[in-house]
Amino acid sequence: MDISAFSNDDFDTKEWVNEILKHSEKAQDSNYTMSLVMKLQLYVQQVNNALEDTSQQVLASLPKILRDVKSLQQEAVLLKEKMATVRAEIEKIEHDTGQSISNIEKLDSMQNKLILAKQGLHESDNWTILVNDLEEVFDSKNIENISNKILGMQNSLKLLINLEDYENRRLQLEELKNRLEAISSPAIVQAFTIHNTEQSQMFVQIFSSIDRLPQLLKYYKKCQKDLLLQNWSNQLEIEQDESTIQLIHNYFNHLLSNWHTQYRWFNQVFTGLSAVQNLIDIYTDVLKSLNPTLNECIDTTLKQISVADKLGLLGEIKQSTVQFNENLMSIIAQTAQVKPHPDELLALRKSIFSHLIPYVNKYGSYEQANLLKYLPTLNCMKEELPDTIQSLGLSIPSVIDYCSEAKRRCKEITENCGYCGLLVALRAFLLGYADFYRVALRQIDRNKRSEEDWMIFQLCFSLLQNTGEVISKLQQFEKDLTNQILDLNQKETVNFKILLLNESDLKEFDSLVKCVTEGTRLSLLDSVTSEFVRLSGDIHHTTYQVVFAPISVHLDVVQAPNTWNQFEGSTMNDLPDYSFVPQEYITQIGQYLLILPQHLEPFLFKDNPFLSCALKSADQEYNNALEGERTLAQVFLTIIADGTCQYFIDKILSICELSPGASRQLAHDISYLQNIFEELGLSLSDNLQQLSILLKIPVEQYQAQSSGCSARLVAAVRQMRNIKSAN
Repeated sequence: MDISAFSNDDFDTKEWVNEILKHSEKAQDSNYTMSLVMKLQLYVQQVNNALEDTSQQVLASLPKILRDVKSLQQEAVLLKEKMATVRAEIEKIEHDTGQSISNIEKLDSMQNKLILAKQGLHESDNWTILVNDLEEVFDSKNIENISNKILGMQNSLKLLINLEDYENRRLQLEELKNRLEAISSPAIVQAFTIHNTEQSQMFVQIFSSIDRLPQLLKYYKKCQKDLLLQNWSNQLEIEQDESTIQLIHNYFNHLLSNWHTQYRWFNQVFTGLSAVQNLIDIYTDVLKSLNPTLNECIDTTLKQISVADKLGLLGEIKQSTVQFNENLMSIIAQTAQVKPHPDELLALRKSIFSHLIPYVNKYGSYEQANLLKYLPTLNCMKEELPDTIQSLGLSIPSVIDYCSEAKRRCKEITENCGYCGLLVALRAFLLGYADFYRVALRQIDRNKRSEEDWMIFQLCFSLLQNTGEVISKLQQFEKDLTNQILDLNQKETVNFKILLLNESDLKEFDSLVKCVTEGTRLSLLDSVTSEFVRLSGDIHHTTYQVVFAPISVHLDVVQAPNTWNQFEGSTMNDLPDYSFVPQEYITQIGQYLLILPQHLEPFLFKDNPFLSCALKSADQEYNNALEGERTLAQVFLTIIADGTCQYFIDKILSICELSPGASRQLAHDISYLQNIFEELGLSLSDNLQQLSILLKIPVEQYQAQSSGCSARLVAAVRQMRNIKSAN
């Protein structure tokens, strides 16, 4: 039976009984219940027995406990009395012996001072002995003996700090150290030059003991610098038949190999000092002191090669430099126990890339010369005008490819830090390319005629389409350039602009990046885009002149007196309107306008994004076409129609005199033109419609019915019809 529940503070008798009976299969048997009761009685009896035994034991031990407690109380009282007695004795001793202890302390202090004075006299005597001995030792040039004597003097000087001539003795010691350094310098240089570990360790020990280790490090750095510079000179002499890029590559490899060797040797000799820190200082100094410099070697090669080869050479040199920088930085990161200071690493990287700065500065001029040499190879100018226009169209992909290659080279040579120079080169190249379009446009101007010439018309639209393609491709290319600048500004990589740009170029580059990243209104190729937009406008204007030339020729007859003299006579005044037929000049114009859409169809009645781009650049009306849901062809026809109406009005207003019959005929000609326009989905201008109305008004009703028309037109028509004013 588990009776552990009886010990719980919250024991419930009923719950315990129910729980026992509920989980027992024999709960219904009265014998089982009686058995449980008997077991409980036995447990109760056992507990009672245990309680009785424990009570007896406690009662039996109580007298002993009381006696022990009383004994402890007596001992505590006795201890308290003894402590009071000891305290009183201590106070008495302190009072009686205080003066004696003070005297003892004074005597001890005097003894210490006497000992120090004795040591001072001894060391002073020792100093004099060492000084006298040093002169003889210096003559022997035994570096170890000299250093031991100087070390002894150094120790003596520490105890003579309170002497009046301490400063003179210190200066004397420094002079002796300088003499030791001068005597040791040839051996030091030799040991560091041939990497004699044992000798070098000895000098480290000596110079450390006399507090001259920084001077010894200077010897080491100078020896290493001289060795590395000599290696460069030897390499130039031995490998004089090698290319410049190979020379640079080989020397960079030598520097990496030397770093590993010197790192191990330095740690063996200069224990406790940072090999990485000292090697950084050495390499920074060496790369600035090469003779001849890397720039002199590169310049010599650049003078002997073409522009394209110059860019290729600079790309290879830059790539080799970047690889050397990455390898060296990786070695430093792996071997440096303490991370070098950022300024020192920056100084090292600047010395690594310093030879590239002049060429990044000149990159724009190199790239410009390289791009401009491609212009003649495009072979755009042909003897025949159609061939020229076709060649211009075929040259566009090549031109964009050349620009893309220049962008790639800018990344390869300057890590995009030469963007300002790249933009200058691209502008010069593309403006030179735009000159080809100017030449083609001048050829069109020379070849256009006053009569119908649909071939010139087609060439104008072809040239316009080519211009639109250039604008479209340039806009996409300019977008790529902008995105690349944004990416460059966001990348958390080595900041090459600090390494590759001089102060003025850095300011220019930062200004460019700032304008792009801050969203300032800036077009990287603004002058080029503007030039091709102007070209679009000029070509569109020439196209308009080509289309309008036959119309203007036909309309010129309007101002000729002979055109209207045939309608003089009273019989013409009485004829009905249907008796008048349009004259030949206006029917020719109508026929010409009706066939114009057929010639526009190949260009404007199908999806032609490049021509659309050119037209929108040429005239704002084409940009408004989409808003008004008009096609580009309708806009072009509208421009022709507006020009026709205006030219017709100008010619009408130049007529000196019109008879009544001639006036009705002219009005009929205008009506015919209106019918042609309506068939083309066009409309006459308001002024031309008013002229038509004014020309048809009977003389006697002119004053009344002309109200609401333009005063200028009313007066002009009155004058040419010889209608007297009512006033």
